[in-house]
Amino acid sequence: MSTTTLFLLTIGLGIASYAYGRSRAYSVAKRHGGVRALHSLPSHYGMMVALWCALPALAIIISWKIIEPSLISNMLDSAIPQAIHDGGVEAVKLYKNDIGNLVDSEKIASIDNAEKKLAAERLTNLRSTSALALFVLALTVAIAGAALALRKIKPETRARHKVERVVKFFLISCASLAILTTIGIVFSVLFEATRFFQEVGFLEFVTGTKWSPQTAIRADQVGASGSFGAVPLFLGTLLISFIAMLVAVPFGLMSAIYLAEYASRPVRNIAKPLLEILAGIPTVVYGFFAALTVAPALRSVGESIGLSVSSESALAAGAVMGIMIIPFVSSLSDDVITAVPQSMRDGSYGLGATKSETVRKVVIPAALPGIVGGVLLAVSRAIGETMIVVMAAGLAANMTANPLEAVTTVTVQIVTLLTGDQEFDSAKTLAAFALGLMLFVVTLFLNIIALHVVRKYREQYE
Repeated sequence: MSTTTLFLLTIGLGIASYAYGRSRAYSVAKRHGGVRALHSLPSHYGMMVALWCALPALAIIISWKIIEPSLISNMLDSAIPQAIHDGGVEAVKLYKNDIGNLVDSEKIASIDNAEKKLAAERLTNLRSTSALALFVLALTVAIAGAALALRKIKPETRARHKVERVVKFFLISCASLAILTTIGIVFSVLFEATRFFQEVGFLEFVTGTKWSPQTAIRADQVGASGSFGAVPLFLGTLLISFIAMLVAVPFGLMSAIYLAEYASRPVRNIAKPLLEILAGIPTVVYGFFAALTVAPALRSVGESIGLSVSSESALAAGAVMGIMIIPFVSSLSDDVITAVPQSMRDGSYGLGATKSETVRKVVIPAALPGIVGGVLLAVSRAIGETMIVVMAAGLAANMTANPLEAVTTVTVQIVTLLTGDQEFDSAKTLAAFALGLMLFVVTLFLNIIALHVVRKYREQYE
């Protein structure tokens, strides 16, 4: 029986246990004067039985599947010829992989080598035995758990408390998993970045003005400069993000104010979904638009007024990126402005303020924490964008503040460094983790600033 079938069977037993436990609770309540005699609702008793039935069985299935490969691999060693063992660990691994592929493709009968055929048959038997043992054990535990829970269906049993403890543990586990995942990501990036800084100095990395991460494989290799000054990358990231925010924040905020305060309901019902469609367009489409439409148009306009505009420029990438993140600013700002209490608007009107004065001096200040949150999300989206920059701004790490020239960003270089078959012991590859760490620090710094702004205005209006 496959794992998926066993999993679904366990879930089905849990559902059946819930129904039977709930029915059993009604029967017990009927003998003691009705449902009021029970400590908990019948549904709580049913859920208690379902949890006792399904959770232990699911835990066994998951644990079994985690340890099964290593156990089967160890048991398979006896069927591997001694000559293969003499070849070392890697030879044994390759032999086992070959056998596993033959078994998975059901080609055991076509194996000519008798020893290999014997090993394949041994592997098949081990897998069949493991599947049968897992099925029997999981089914036994599920039935035993359900039977034990059914015996506990009594008027004095605190079923609701038992169920809520399980749910609380599940919620805590989910929250802990998210936190541990974040911590794991940070430490993995930090560990690899530390290895990079052991080869390249930290000050050289954060203050260097030349980025050319081509390291030499041989001593006589030509064109391997190995320069890891990341200032051009930081400057390019800030330049493109700044241009994007110059486009996104005014247009997004003004759109939100119009839709929330001035637009009629029919107009709002049509305009808001159309505006949010921009968020659903793939970034590669924006990249094509920037490279094939916006960049040539900017170059033509620049030539007509005597300016030299590169075919790949920060202005083209930033402008299109700003268009892409308008919905992030607009949608969140619109929701926050709409959530401002109507009583604040009515009080402003009562004092003689006009519509525009109310929006400028009452609504926007009251909604500012949420607007800052939307802008922060847009900044994070702009800093992390890659495809548009690759297609419209290029890969050249130029140290310039001129938006008409080609630049590159941190995220683009991370992708470039990790593309293809790379060795994770060279400074070139480890540089990607150093860039990721710096990107994380910058994003954290932006969050801290936004948090201070939000707290300041929240204290003023609450």
